[in-house]
Amino acid sequence: MLELFFSAFITLFVVIDPPGCAPIYAGLTRGAAPAQQRKMAVKACLIAGAILFGFALFGEKLLAALHIELTAFRIAGGIMLFLIALDMVFEKRTQRREERAEKIMGTPEVEDVSVFPMAMPMLAGPGAIASVMLLVGGASGLESTLVILAALASVLLLTLAALVAASPLMRIFGTQVEAVITRLLGVLLAALAAQYVIDGLRESFMA
Repeated sequence: MLELFFSAFITLFVVIDPPGCAPIYAGLTRGAAPAQQRKMAVKACLIAGAILFGFALFGEKLLAALHIELTAFRIAGGIMLFLIALDMVFEKRTQRREERAEKIMGTPEVEDVSVFPMAMPMLAGPGAIASVMLLVGGASGLESTLVILAALASVLLLTLAALVAASPLMRIFGTQVEAVITRLLGVLLAALAAQYVIDGLRESFMA
């Protein structure tokens, strides 16, 4: 179970990418009072958590209703995660996040960024939703599912800590450290995505 926890934790940590979201959040909330920054960080993580837990618990029923087999979703999810990994390695994902953040900051009337773009699509994006559904879909029994949900809760708590500490951390480390971490996580995610595709193809041919 400990191995399953760490496997799920690493997968979700890489996809949600707290180190990559923190500098974006710092830029979006620049000029806001510390109390307001904390409030928006908590709200963003709670909303993202509700979305991800919802898909984790009911995503398989949604697939069944759409007549989509889990193996097909595993292959599609793996391909999608691999594309996200490529974006992370070549910093395209960070660039798109920054462009989205600039649009939000360029709109003076938008003050609360907790729902959009932080909760969705930055934290609970397509990659995170696909990952949590794949992990829970491959779980064997209630105990395994609870372990995966615990890993998700742990990643969201770390994400909350990263968002709350975003502004002071950015002043200390700058953008270079964040770029290195993002690229390393991207390589790891590429390997995980390839494994999803291999597992999906293996199950399809064995069926």
